Amino acid sequence: MSAAGQETELVADWNPYVQRAGNYFDELFVKLKPECEALVALYEDSRSALIPMAHLFQEHEGYTSPNALAAIAHLLDQPLAVVESTISFYTLFYRKPVGRYMLQVCRNLSCIINGAEEIMTYFREHLGIGHLETSEDGLFSYEEVECLAACDRAPCMQVNLRFKYDLTPKMIDDMLAAIRGGTYDVKPRPQTKAPERHWKVEAETGRKSAGGVGVPNPNNAGGVGDRSGVIMLDRIVNDAQFAARSHERLAHEPQLRPSTGDGGHH
Repeated sequence: MSAAGQETELVADWNPYVQRAGNYFDELFVKLKPECEALVALYEDSRSALIPMAHLFQEHEGYTSPNALAAIAHLLDQPLAVVESTISFYTLFYRKPVGRYMLQVCRNLSCIINGAEEIMTYFREHLGIGHLETSEDGLFSYEEVECLAACDRAPCMQVNLRFKYDLTPKMIDDMLAAIRGGTYDVKPRPQTKAPERHWKVEAETGRKSAGGVGVPNPNNAGGVGDRSGVIMLDRIVNDAQFAARSHERLAHEPQLRPSTGDGGHH
């Protein structure tokens, strides 16, 4: 059996999320493994290579697939949960397949003042999709984003992260026509799997952690009249498992112990 064949079997062994599409990911893993190992070698702590490795897989697959996340966890010898929690934090990692052209229009103050509302409306009408959606043909994904730091050229946007400035409806018409005609000056993204209409992964909100049991809304930061925090604090204070630990600091820091009133300490 070839070395590539051995690696293919290994992928199936360690990847709990393996999604077969022929042997596409097996071959990609074999191809990218040396580059991933080179990335790991750059850092004192191998976990520092997590983000560069995620970018590498996304550059080839078009998104950070479950296969890629499992591969990164395997190569870094990290729990899959560590990789997933890191990737989910960054908005430039796509956890579902997206369009070959990611159109991101700035919706921050300077752009809004200079006509971004009209530009966003124009995009939505001409693409037939809304915020965080992908066109039926898989060519376009559309997103309205926060400040792109090009306020002097507002309204602005990024096309596959390439800046485009001083947007007008005419520019949008020319852009969409060139993309559809294959002549646009920005390269398309790779697309190894057909995208769905919506590409954002929604956070799970149907379950409560143990600390949130018995409170009306554990996701609420609190405010006047909201006793969620008090209820949770009472639950901790009255829990027997915390009682033995409540004076740990006092045992090691005598200056914190309450005075007896006669100059001594308990």
